[in-house]
Amino acid sequence: MGSVNDQELPLFNLQAIETATDQFATQNKLGEGGFGPVYKGKLPQGQEIAVKRLSQRSGQGVKEFMNEVTLISKLQHRNLVRLLGCCIQGDEYILIYEYMPNRSLDSFIFDSTKRTLLDWTKRVSIIEGTAQGLLYLHRYSRLRIIRRDLKASNILLDNDMNPKISDFGMARIFGESETRSKTTKIAGTYGYMAPEYAMDGLFSEKPDVFSFGIIVLEIISGHRNMAFFESDSSLNLLGHAWNLWKEEKPLELLDSTVANSSCSASEVVRCLQLGLLCVQERAADRPCMSDVISMLRNDTIVLPLPKEPAFLAQFTSGTDSHSSRNQNRDHSRNEITVSEVHGR
Repeated sequence: MGSVNDQELPLFNLQAIETATDQFATQNKLGEGGFGPVYKGKLPQGQEIAVKRLSQRSGQGVKEFMNEVTLISKLQHRNLVRLLGCCIQGDEYILIYEYMPNRSLDSFIFDSTKRTLLDWTKRVSIIEGTAQGLLYLHRYSRLRIIRRDLKASNILLDNDMNPKISDFGMARIFGESETRSKTTKIAGTYGYMAPEYAMDGLFSEKPDVFSFGIIVLEIISGHRNMAFFESDSSLNLLGHAWNLWKEEKPLELLDSTVANSSCSASEVVRCLQLGLLCVQERAADRPCMSDVISMLRNDTIVLPLPKEPAFLAQFTSGTDSHSSRNQNRDHSRNEITVSEVHGR
């Protein structure tokens, strides 16, 4: 095992990875995203690993691979997935991560059976842990990083259900004095993208805050943002949550599997209010992640009233009023994100 030049990251031999995954056996496959398939493996010393293998058919490529190696190898936080090493051999580009036994957040909150395992205390803990990971990326890491494409499937859960942000292929490094930038290559997933980013390619810390707000609403409700609701089939989760807030019926958003447990009604309402603050249409109105942490930890802080959020109805390519612009958008309606990463 060597190391990648100037990345201080162990370089694994392809044969060792093939042995660990039993030749990338189908039964060891954990899932597949825009980068390629992910396999469970075990090293000779017994350590379990997750192996992400770049697919030849992937819209992502070597740039995204090196972007992730460059970024995550320099990051250390309890709420970020740890990159153990990589493999570059022939046409193979492979990332080796610590294995997360409970897979991703979406596999719990959107599953009718497994969601019952997430009581309100666990849900709040996942919200707080995800917020801590984002704050570290935005303010305290060696590199100031805008995560981009944050979604429930990119938040993994360890054995104790602690959340860890993963998948940094689409992340961008921000300079210390930068507050926002612009790109003509939009990387993201429908339902999680902030309006200024989806429409105009503007990105900063605030689109990450928007994505976090969507995840908060999904954790509270157990519904995907792209879900339809019988009360109004044109509304997504965001529009449904906003209507309940305006009608002063916020507790009706709470997942029914949690509603019958002993959770604090005031805490539920506060989390919903926080989520709505994060998804306000104007980026300037959204809190930064340090403010989010303060709001979560100190219930004596009076939260401002949220303004109307963006994308109250289903936002799809068919309703994109800016689709005629000469920008390249690679969106995903599911869990596959395809994009091309360009340096600033």
